[in-house]
Amino acid sequence: MGQKIHPLGFRIGITEPHRSRWYAPKALFGELLVEDFKIRKYIDKRLNRTPPFAAVAEIGIERTREELTVIVKTARPGLVIGPKGVEVERLQTDLQAMTGRKVAIKIVEIKNPDLSATLIAEGIAEQLKKRASFRRILKNRAEAAMQAGALGVKISIAGRLGGAEMSRRVTVSLGSIPLQTLQAHVDYGYVPSVTKYGTIGVKVW
Repeated sequence: MGQKIHPLGFRIGITEPHRSRWYAPKALFGELLVEDFKIRKYIDKRLNRTPPFAAVAEIGIERTREELTVIVKTARPGLVIGPKGVEVERLQTDLQAMTGRKVAIKIVEIKNPDLSATLIAEGIAEQLKKRASFRRILKNRAEAAMQAGALGVKISIAGRLGGAEMSRRVTVSLGSIPLQTLQAHVDYGYVPSVTKYGTIGVKVW
């Protein structure tokens, strides 16, 4: 059987930094871990799943004893910040109410969204919902990533493609994707696309 491993988890501590950076005693660890999960879920739902669709690719969390810093990596920082910083302040107060801690939000702009696996996957998932031809989407997005300067790209979608009765998997790959090489910087994103005839999983390396 194929032993698949998450490319980011595989490289954490080698070439990838942790997504949550904090240290906690045993008694607190579980609680903080669940809190991290809730924060990520909340931000994703608020910024990615509902308008303004701010294209958030990664959410980093750092903690000190009192303060919690949320680092939001996004391709559209303007939408996250909002006019005169209104949106970001609203998000900050909501997170403070949710966690009961002092929250600071940092926003990092993603200069090239065509090189972010999560954002490519989001884009493909959106287009699949609109019933676009999946082969054309895959080809276009893979070529766009290569033109943006990627060394290799692999996109795999699985499910009831084009509304077919039987589900199948279609994979497109360009350039080289050395999944076994720990020193290779492989960015990975997975986004499910919920269509009328079932969920289609979109994976991008």
